[in-house]
Amino acid sequence: MRTGEPLPSVGDVLAALATGLWHWDTAAGLVTVDAEAARLLGLPPEPATLTEAQTRARFHPVDWNEITGVVRLAVAEGTLAEVRIRIMDGDGKIVRVVRSRSKPSYDPERQAYELIGTLQEVTEPAPGTAAARSAVTGDWRRSREAFLLDAGRALAEARSTAEVLRVAGGLSMPGFSPDGLVVFGVQGDRLTITGQHGHQPADMNPFSDMPLDTPYPAADVVRTGRAVYLSSPEQYKEHYPVTWPLARVFGRRSWAFLPLTAGGRTMGAWMAAFTYPVAFTPDERAVLTTVARMLAQALSRAGAAESERELTEGLQRSMLPSLGPEIPGMRVAARYIPTGGGLQVGGDWYDLIPLPSGRFALVIGDVQGHDVRAAGLMGQLRIALRAYAAEGHRPDAVLSRASRFLHGVTHAGDDPPADLRFATCLYVEADPPTGRLEIARAGHPHPVIRMADGTVMMRPTAGGLPLGIDPDADYPTTRFTLEPGETLMLCTDGLIETGGHDLESGWRRLRATLEDHAGDLESLADALVQAVHGPSSHHTTGPLADRREDDIALLLLCRPGDGCGCGDAVAVRPPVRRTLLSVAQDEPDRIAEARQHLRELLHDWRLADQVDSAVLLVSEMVTNVLVHTDADALLLAEVIGEGAGRRLRVEVFDSGDDLPHRRRPGELASSGRGLMLTELLADAWGVDPRGEGKSIWFELYEPGGSAAGLSEGAA
Repeated sequence: MRTGEPLPSVGDVLAALATGLWHWDTAAGLVTVDAEAARLLGLPPEPATLTEAQTRARFHPVDWNEITGVVRLAVAEGTLAEVRIRIMDGDGKIVRVVRSRSKPSYDPERQAYELIGTLQEVTEPAPGTAAARSAVTGDWRRSREAFLLDAGRALAEARSTAEVLRVAGGLSMPGFSPDGLVVFGVQGDRLTITGQHGHQPADMNPFSDMPLDTPYPAADVVRTGRAVYLSSPEQYKEHYPVTWPLARVFGRRSWAFLPLTAGGRTMGAWMAAFTYPVAFTPDERAVLTTVARMLAQALSRAGAAESERELTEGLQRSMLPSLGPEIPGMRVAARYIPTGGGLQVGGDWYDLIPLPSGRFALVIGDVQGHDVRAAGLMGQLRIALRAYAAEGHRPDAVLSRASRFLHGVTHAGDDPPADLRFATCLYVEADPPTGRLEIARAGHPHPVIRMADGTVMMRPTAGGLPLGIDPDADYPTTRFTLEPGETLMLCTDGLIETGGHDLESGWRRLRATLEDHAGDLESLADALVQAVHGPSSHHTTGPLADRREDDIALLLLCRPGDGCGCGDAVAVRPPVRRTLLSVAQDEPDRIAEARQHLRELLHDWRLADQVDSAVLLVSEMVTNVLVHTDADALLLAEVIGEGAGRRLRVEVFDSGDDLPHRRRPGELASSGRGLMLTELLADAWGVDPRGEGKSIWFELYEPGGSAAGLSEGAA
């Protein structure tokens, strides 16, 4: 072409370069191509208008999805959209690879994209060549997809901000890997550094606490929400001359600053810096943008989780008190373990309250549910219990008032009947010098006693309805003495039933842990929690394996002595297992409690028939006292000896003077067979006057020992 001649038309130039034109309007759903573009698509070489479906049929399915993603990215960043496309024939075979370059735009009124660009045939690089970095096809695409899957999974599993930053710092991107990463956050009108990788902490000081109006790429990204790509130091110096001296010292050649956007809000910026030039092709920008989005989501999740943990831990610390002052002559240990997930504080609680009388009250309870409402009710109920106890009320009066209080709180509002709550509670008043305990129970699991010889038994106590059900409910009091060397365990049902157990199987598991432990009180508390919340190998799964786990509250009270492990000396467990129980004239229902108490005492007795006989005789003897005298009955049961051949001795004391005598009841008589049963079932028995009153006793000998030798001590 000679100088001065007019330039050829654009169409002639493109035809000479084997470059076609195409126009895509997503609102109309039509793609218009010229003759060269039609030829490249495998169609007759003439202008044509195609539907999106017809065009899509000519493209490799993966590449069509690639085009839509690159178009959105280019519109968001205001850059060119460039992508390589594999053209398919009717048999699904690749006939050629073309490159598309376009400047897409978005019409918000029509909510549609419009794209005008070029198509040009290119040679597909051989796998493994350096050119594979800039292609969206072949090995680079496969490695990129694998990288994004791995990165997404790792970031999704991160549970804290530090862990998210650690994962981000270890990302190795396919074909190009930054050697420096920085995550910027925003505090007020300042840019802060949340985390970094590839720098010394002191190196980043000039960039921390930077005003958002500073001419710095990260500040621009936070203000505008648009990415900034700098492919060379010259570009950095040209666009950001003020902050270029700060960045020059790191010796980097390319930088990418991307917004961290979650929920439509730009929460910060992410910088990836490279020691070699990077062109930041649309493919590379797509990878960086995807990672930035995943990183923003992960940081948002981690921040929310950390805020929730901080809130619940603070709530837990405020609602669960420390044990406060020590109890003179006694030791106390406590644990609270929230359930496995979700809200980390629920309705379980414990408390230790100094009383005006000089005694101490131990409280443990469980408000129904595991949510914010349960935690709130627990806090209110705990404060109310402390107030009633501080006024000097007895245990039964404290629980009666607490029940009335909770009923008023839960029934006074507009809550539907389905959301009404109740609470179980166990209140113990302890007298440290004597070890005497007074217990009132509101629907809560019974306390457990670990005796000086290591024997563990549930201590049945009288009780009433859970708090909040009946405002006029009564709560009877049970009294007994905690002997030296014995430990009292109070717990919520979570300790018993966690792991899919019911009350029976869970209690067997706890008994084994209590009996086998030989350490002090704190290590015993840890062992009990570990037995139900440790690794799966530490505990057995119960019969109700699909049961949800519950919170655990545990309170241990020990009266130091031989056998408890709390003293400095080596504990020597005495060979006597003893329990004492009082049954008043107006408490005939406690006869059933006495039977259960004896079964707990004999839980490891070798012969089950002897246990049934002992229970029958105790029931007969206590009933006779209540029926034939005006006195209360005092039951003392002792298991003497160790290993096989132990001796059970049971005595029932009363203050009556009339001695029992043998009778011959008729066939239809309803009484008079007590001594006959005793003589038939007991190995030895007798009646001993005791000054004021008498005692009736019997003995049973466990098989395996010398009955003669044992009976000498019974005479």
